[in-house]
Amino acid sequence: MDFRMPMMVRPSEVQINLRDPILLTGSCFTDHITQKLRQNLFSVFENPSGILFNPASIVSCLLDCLNGRQWTNDDLFESEGIWQSFDFHGRFASTDPDKALHMMNASHTEARRFLGDAKWLILTLGSAWVYRLPDGKVAANCHKVPANRFTKKLLTPEDMLAALDNLIHRLRHHNPGLRIIFTVSPVRHLREGFIENNRSKAALIGVVHHLVDKFDGLHYFPAYELVIDDLRDYRFFAEDMVHPNYLATGYVWDHFMASLIDEPSRAIMEEVNKLNAALAHRPMQPDSSAHREFLVRHLEMARSVSDKHPWLNLESHLTYFSGATNS
Repeated sequence: MDFRMPMMVRPSEVQINLRDPILLTGSCFTDHITQKLRQNLFSVFENPSGILFNPASIVSCLLDCLNGRQWTNDDLFESEGIWQSFDFHGRFASTDPDKALHMMNASHTEARRFLGDAKWLILTLGSAWVYRLPDGKVAANCHKVPANRFTKKLLTPEDMLAALDNLIHRLRHHNPGLRIIFTVSPVRHLREGFIENNRSKAALIGVVHHLVDKFDGLHYFPAYELVIDDLRDYRFFAEDMVHPNYLATGYVWDHFMASLIDEPSRAIMEEVNKLNAALAHRPMQPDSSAHREFLVRHLEMARSVSDKHPWLNLESHLTYFSGATNS
């Protein structure tokens, strides 16, 4: 008997090439895809404001990048000696407010430049629930501030459509050739509740498909369906029963490659993965002749790949394998 129903993901009509710059932003599921892309030597820029879950904050982040907004001390708040912003993830926080501002402004400045050259933008929507501050502003990250400081609300499809529609027009004005891939994160936001999580995901899926049907150059990748409907088993979730585990994210990545990355790039990625495996190898006897031969062999392989594809950044591989010639 077949105890599951595998999902067939059709190849996209337009696919990503290894030389295409890609900007990704959205929920923590974005981290998994970014990590895989980086391992395969894609040019990527991830989460200008850090991890974001709701469409309102994702839209605000990208519009702020396009508008060249600069954050000042008035945009920060201090809690237990840490300076941070409700617009940014905690990785931009610091005990030094000037350092926090520098990280925030530098990230958005670089994101604006990157967006001008990017071929692809991958937006991963995580939740339609938002937490508003007393002034009505949506907090991108609550930073463990007491819940009574916020008002919780489910974004309406109309609000999300209006915001994302405006963002798409602005992005196309900034970069007319930009293509956008939408995904809905399979991470389950159960702190909102089972029913509330399903209402949220349903709203996000409906909005995304409306936009994909409306605009040319927009695509949907079914990461949510692959985990929730195809794998459909708690064995594929981490111990918290919320986040997909290593097996699940690998499964999604395999489908992402097959659907969205072109065949010439996948062939190069096979060569890169062999070099990555060699780079990760840790010998029991690093001074042995066998390991030196291993390094020499893979140095030749890395040089061959670099000669065929000189635009690939294989510097770390070449440096590591060159250790054989210096011993």
